[in-house]
Amino acid sequence: MQLWAGLMVYRVVLPDAPYPEKDTMKPSPTLKALDDLVPYASEQDKLDRHINSFATQSFRDQADRDYIAARLACRYELMPQFLWSSQQAIEKYLKAILLYNRIKAPKVGHDLEKAMELTSGLSFEIDLSLRSRKFLSYLSQYGEYRYIDVPYHVDGHVLIDLDLLVWELRRYCQVLNVFGKQLPAAEQARLDEAASQLAQSSKQPRHKFRLAAGELEKILEKPDHPSRPALLCNNFVYGIRKRKTVRAKNFLHFQNPYLIHYPEMLDELRKYVKISDKLATHYRDLLANKKAKLQTS
Repeated sequence: MQLWAGLMVYRVVLPDAPYPEKDTMKPSPTLKALDDLVPYASEQDKLDRHINSFATQSFRDQADRDYIAARLACRYELMPQFLWSSQQAIEKYLKAILLYNRIKAPKVGHDLEKAMELTSGLSFEIDLSLRSRKFLSYLSQYGEYRYIDVPYHVDGHVLIDLDLLVWELRRYCQVLNVFGKQLPAAEQARLDEAASQLAQSSKQPRHKFRLAAGELEKILEKPDHPSRPALLCNNFVYGIRKRKTVRAKNFLHFQNPYLIHYPEMLDELRKYVKISDKLATHYRDLLANKKAKLQTS
């Protein structure tokens, strides 16, 4: 339920069939009434469609929003926020892929490398360029530390890196496998078309690839959407036409965490804020090395 200018508006999203249906703007029915709208073949079919809808809403749609937030943060040179939002987008895209394909991942947390390892259990291979793999590894190393827990650096055309990684990875954020389930003819045709478009995506101009009912697609299709400029600005993969060139800033930015300057405060600081054991061990080693140098000098 959303409150817009004093009006209560209910948004009802039907479970994926196998993709999310378009939103319908009507007073919300009861859950039982909503279930009656969908011709489930079985209880397992009902469960599968609801799980797919969860993957779409909680992971893919949220990842799309994180991606736009990361682009804005980069544009305004808010680099810790750029790294965190980028990491969050990629984390959620990966979790969506794993959930759509029923790969168990309850302990992934923020670990992008672990999530990527789990994709080896998919029935298909995620095709990422070397550039995208390097950027994913970079985000895995630095993006998680949103409190400037570790030294970080941002250098190069990182917005281009992010755009490419999102485009290459996001293609797989859809239902591609129904595990032998017999679908109605219309749904099977849509599933086959999605697989065909994915197979051809690397051979076509990137801006032509579309996910059914994707959040980014909805923004692109609505000229007056507030987020559209942030998505389109110098974006060589998402847009309404092919772009031969874009303006991209070559960044050079770095920052050290305050604990590096004064690691002696670690134990006192941990009384008030959470610092992981892994980081605490790192800073204790740093402090020990600092004391050893002082003794030998």
